[in-house]
Amino acid sequence: MSESLLVGLLPGFFLQFLGSASIYTYIAGTYSFAQFIAAPLIGIYSDKYGRRPVMLVCISGSIVGISIVAFTLLFNWSNIKYILPAVPLLPIYLLFIARLIDGISGGTVATATTVLADISTPETRAKTFGLIGVAFGLSFLLGPTISFIFIGNSTNSYLIPVLIATIIPFINFLLVFFYLPETKPREKDQALRNQSKTNPFEGIFAPFKENNIKRLSLAFFIYFIAFTGLTTILVFFLQNSLLWSIKDSLGPLIVVGIVAIVVQGGLIGPLVKEFGEFKLTIAGTGFIFFACALLITFPENNSGTYVYLAVSFLAVGAGLITPCIRALISKRIDKNSQGSILSSLQGLQSLGSVLGYILAGNVYDYFGPRSPFIAGGLILFLMTWLITGSDTKKKLE
Repeated sequence: MSESLLVGLLPGFFLQFLGSASIYTYIAGTYSFAQFIAAPLIGIYSDKYGRRPVMLVCISGSIVGISIVAFTLLFNWSNIKYILPAVPLLPIYLLFIARLIDGISGGTVATATTVLADISTPETRAKTFGLIGVAFGLSFLLGPTISFIFIGNSTNSYLIPVLIATIIPFINFLLVFFYLPETKPREKDQALRNQSKTNPFEGIFAPFKENNIKRLSLAFFIYFIAFTGLTTILVFFLQNSLLWSIKDSLGPLIVVGIVAIVVQGGLIGPLVKEFGEFKLTIAGTGFIFFACALLITFPENNSGTYVYLAVSFLAVGAGLITPCIRALISKRIDKNSQGSILSSLQGLQSLGSVLGYILAGNVYDYFGPRSPFIAGGLILFLMTWLITGSDTKKKLE
């Protein structure tokens, strides 16, 4: 939940120093880039040493990263020009370092996904992966809500949200240390140990080498280019282009959290039973298309109604696509490779996110504030083509 507490605050803090969308997205994308580099090792080590110790190490890194962010947001930088006049952008550099550290140790989600894969069956995997969406939904509900309550109308009332965001990783560490059992399968331990002797970065693109999942994995990769670009630039767009306050821009994030909880917490299981993961993935893409259309065309007068409607459709689409496409891939891989393949997918997600950050920020700066939503829609067309290709469709239905 630490990320969701800060997601609405960071653009406003950044805009006190710079107005460049591309530089903002470079800093935001540092986390995903570092995670992309670290993901193969995290997957291999979780298969070799177990899920629990890897999660503890990852959470420890998150504690360091979020502590640097907390210092950066809470320090009074108005005096920096007198203390260190040569480095007026020191807070921006500190944010970059914090995101780098947090990204290198950012295997918590990948390892948690692997834990859920360990304890679920192929038939229940989409619903189980939906639990991650529920967790994200709760975080995007509680985090922005807490920030909304305590930030007031000031742009520097960061204290309480930042302190809560700093405490959460410590709580996570204690919960994993005392309550999480080891879930790694015991079969083929020798093969898993030998796996650690390979070049870990060769595994990043391993899903593309598997004929039964390569096209779907490419669609997964492309989806996160579009989705990350859309979601990352949205809050910046609201605060920079529409001149919404930090508090106002938290409202759409709260809506995202509510929708994610409803879709992935209550609806995804029955919907999968009724329609299957393939149809739900396509339906989710349609919802995001509609969200992009709203964000491209809405009038700036009375923009709030259109923005809230757009983020609602965006959240529904993501709530359907994310667990379903993971489940489609997971059901087609051997259970003893779950850790490596799912961590490779996490690496692909991180690489796709990096490209999404870079694309959205640069398109915003060069072509205008609404252009990232056009780019996102075009990328989703490519994703849809990959999933609905005749061979892939036949295998998935």
